[in-house]
Formats: sequence, structure tokens, C-alpha cells
Amino acid sequence: MKRKLNLVLLGIDSLRADHMSLYGYPRLTTPHLDKFASQGAVFTNMFSPHIPTTPGYTSMFTGMDAFGMDVVALRHEGGLLPNLVTLAELLGRENYNTTCVGFSGNPASRGFQKYIDFEGWGSWEAGRSPKAENLNAVTLPELKRLAADKKPFFLFMRHMDPHSPYLPPRPFERMFYAGNECDPKNRSLAPVYKFKPFCDYFASWFPPDCTDKDYIIAQYDGALAYMDSCIANLFATLQELGVEEDTLVVIDSDHGETLHDHDCFYDHHGLYDCTLHIPLAFVLPGKIRAGQRFDDYCQMKDVLPTILELMGMKHTLKMDGRSLVPVLQGARRPQEKEFYITECTWMRKHGWRTPEWKLIHALEPDFHYKPEVELYNLQDDPGENCNVAAKYPKVVKMLEARMLTHVARREKETGRPDPIYTNLNWHGQGCGPFKSSKQAYNTMHIGSPKAAKGLQAKELRTQRGAKKL
Repeated sequence: MKRKLNLVLLGIDSLRADHMSLYGYPRLTTPHLDKFASQGAVFTNMFSPHIPTTPGYTSMFTGMDAFGMDVVALRHEGGLLPNLVTLAELLGRENYNTTCVGFSGNPASRGFQKYIDFEGWGSWEAGRSPKAENLNAVTLPELKRLAADKKPFFLFMRHMDPHSPYLPPRPFERMFYAGNECDPKNRSLAPVYKFKPFCDYFASWFPPDCTDKDYIIAQYDGALAYMDSCIANLFATLQELGVEEDTLVVIDSDHGETLHDHDCFYDHHGLYDCTLHIPLAFVLPGKIRAGQRFDDYCQMKDVLPTILELMGMKHTLKMDGRSLVPVLQGARRPQEKEFYITECTWMRKHGWRTPEWKLIHALEPDFHYKPEVELYNLQDDPGENCNVAAKYPKVVKMLEARMLTHVARREKETGRPDPIYTNLNWHGQGCGPFKSSKQAYNTMHIGSPKAAKGLQAKELRTQRGAKKL
């Protein structure tokens, strides 16, 4: 009997596609990922429409959109719906060994048999943060254990290097920067230090007296290059173990990252493409032809059905996403070029994206004092720097109508209200929707890397409780 395929899934947190050399970024940030992905297929228009981490990965692991999974918030209250089946649960039923590295405690990670944690944060006081080496230290022995077993395996890794704090070890710290990060004449970080909700957190990992935003951006890029060099060890281990040809490798992210964009400094909120546009690659020697690149639009919900079809896995799951295998085989697949987008981390907003337009509609005042409605022409203004809502009110009305029609249809199909409307304690403050931007600004605050880590990972007992649902 032919051995079932293994699955290795690299979920690289906060990885924006446009900072990868794989996607044409001029800095050579991901040479090993570039080379490895060239052995398979890369998708250039991949989006994570429901941000941040919890809804992003829940969509990936269940094949559902926001309505189908009923998840939109980072601080999702309770576990996943009992009718949902995660990828880990499905493969576990098929006699797979399943291991999750670096993602315990989050509702999205329900169903793995084994959870392994590693230190994926850091601070200036603690020194440079070897996140990817920490991941390798616990993952490589586990990979060898899994490969030695007679059972097929599913290994999921959540790399944290592109997630703040950006503290790549030397020499990656200076890899893309040759200036003076403490030049007193440089005032580019002044607005960052004045942003009350995040300024204490930034001070905990920015170099003391740092003034140059380009240094911080170079740290993000350096973290990518450092992580990429460590991932090369993972690829080499797959080859050395002799399981490379029996293993489907998938590379993606939960969401992108805002650097010095849109005043959403060094985080991943804001429904701009720097946060929504993520990488996606599939590598499976002998089954996926090497060197393919596709411009077809795809979303997180499409990852699970694609994986299952590539692995030849029979199932009866009803998913909102659609397999990309027809595209890989040269056939046409109807594209979903316009789609619904949501965010619920530091702001509660939803919107509608088409190839030409981006509509963003705030559902309560946000802590950046942004207008309730934003409209961007993605063709003329791909950086989304000029809000043209006042100039094109008819376009706003048209897009709003399309969005609400979609919402009404999905609410009817699922029998539940849009979760972006019902997650009123999304911020964890217990005060209900913010009444003003001033209230939001004075309420939302990260004080340290420890506090930020607490938003991403709950105690292990929370995970054990979620598994009982």
C-alpha cells in the first residue's frame, strides 16, 4: 500500500508578501524560500481577508470564511464552533501524527495531538532574539521523530521572526542598514514615540535613542533574512530524512505587517494591502510542476481544500473555499476577484476589495482618529495613501451596497449574524463599542513584549479547555 503523503505547513506570522524577494522585493530577504518555492507553485494574489491571527489561521485550518467559522477577533471568546472540523482533526482521524509548534492556546490550533512551544518574542533588555533558531531547536528533533514513525505526519510551524519585536541576531541587524540609527537630526520616528497606545511597547525593543524609521524597517527585513537562513536547515533535514518526495510543503502567513504605513506603526492592523496580501506556495515533487507562478486571486479559505485534494484525501466537509488544484493543472478556475474583508485587533472595521477599489468602513471610532469611511483606487494609488471617499461618493455607495448584499446573503446561508457585528468585546476591555476615538486612544495600550505575548497566546489550560468543546 502506498504511504500517505506527509504535510509540512509553514505559517510565518506577520509576513507581508511585498517584502519577500520571492515577490520582487529588491532586498534579498528570502533566497532560500525563493529557491525552495521555485520547485513548486507560487500564487501572487493571495489574501488573508479576515485579520489578524486567530481568524486568519481559523480560516486556513477550516476552509471557512468569517461567516462559516464565526471568528473575526484576535481575542476570540470561547472555542471554535463544534460543527467545524480543523485540518489537524481531520488528519488525526486518518491515522496521522499531528504536531503544532509555536501556536498552543489559540482556538485556531484546535485538534493537534502534540503542542510544542518555543521562545518567539524578545526585548531590547533581553538582547537579540534568535526566534527561528529557538524554533529549529524544538522542531528538528520532532521532525526526525515523526519521519521515523510508520504513520504519516502533519507538522505545523508558526514562525515568529517577522512579528514584532524585530530583533534579528547579528549580522542580520545591519544586513540592510548602513546609517546612523541614532542621528539626532532624523525625526522620522517622532510620531511613533508620540503614539500613546504603543509607545511603551516600542521603547522596550527599539534601540535607546533610535530616531530612524528606516533602521526599524531594516530590522524587519533582517528578521526575514535570518529566518530564511534557518528555514534552509528545515528543508535540508527533509531531504536528509528521505521524506522530501513524500511530503507536501505549504508556505503562507496569517497576515502581513504594517511597517511605517498608514500610521499603523509596526503592527498588523488596518485593512490595507500590506496587511492583507500574503505569500502562498505549494511544493510537492512529482505532483506539482516546478517553476509555476499564478496571478489567480485566492484566499485563506482556499488553502484547506487545496491541501486535501493534493493529498488525495477523501472527505465530506462542506467548505467556503475552493481548491486551487485545477489552476495547478492548467485548467481555469472561476476567480473571486472581489471579496469581504474584516479586522478586529485594535480597530473593528469591515470593507470590500475589488481589483480597482478598496472600501473600508469603521464600525466604531478607532484610536487613530481615522475617518469612518475610506476609499482607495488601487490602480492609481496602490499604496492606499489617498482617501478619495469624498471625491467619489457614488463609488462608496456602490461598494457599500455590494458589501451589504454579500453580508445579507452569507447571514442567510449560515443562519447567524455577521460576527463583525456581534464581537463587541473584541478589545477585551468589557466596555462595549468605543464611543469616541479619544476613548479608544486612552483605553488601548500595549506596555511590554510580555503584554503583547499575552494577546497572542493564552495559558495551556485554555487550549485544553477548547479541545473539550
